[in-house]
Amino acid sequence: HSDVDAETSKLVQFQIDQVDRLTSLVRTLLEMSNLQSVSRSDEIELAPLIDEILTDLTTLAEQKNITFHQNCEDICMIGSDTLIYRLLFNLIENAIKYTPANGQIFVSLHLEQNKVIFSVTDNGPGLSEIQKERIFDRFYRVDESRAEVNGTGLGLAIVEKNVQELHGTIDVVSILGKGTTFTVSL
Repeated sequence: HSDVDAETSKLVQFQIDQVDRLTSLVRTLLEMSNLQSVSRSDEIELAPLIDEILTDLTTLAEQKNITFHQNCEDICMIGSDTLIYRLLFNLIENAIKYTPANGQIFVSLHLEQNKVIFSVTDNGPGLSEIQKERIFDRFYRVDESRAEVNGTGLGLAIVEKNVQELHGTIDVVSILGKGTTFTVSL
């Protein structure tokens, strides 16, 4: 009798997880379709925004005992608060997901020739050349077998879309077994 209960409980939990994933997916797709309508004239203090994002992601990082290090200059820019928050949040969240337990994530922000340069570096497993080419594809996930990395496979697709909306560029440098750095220039 208890075997049946355990089986039912497992099935229900699986259904709940699937519903959560679909809910997240729908929210994400709505977000991607609404990019045209967001304000582009916000005055954004970037260092406090990054502090806010790191605070929002602290719980996720603490689950894996990941340490944040940041080196952010005080920079103010005009743009879309929504797009920049989402872009930076997704990049840092992605780094947390793929960084092993007790890992480290470095976040930096500086001004270079009138461009804002933002970078996120992790000491995760790194990416192969093939993975690097596909990393921004919608629904592509580097490692399908890692069940603990749950998500929609849209995080970096949104990052790239937001970078395009902001007329910026994004670059990826990665060394297998050493880690990955995403650099956004706006």
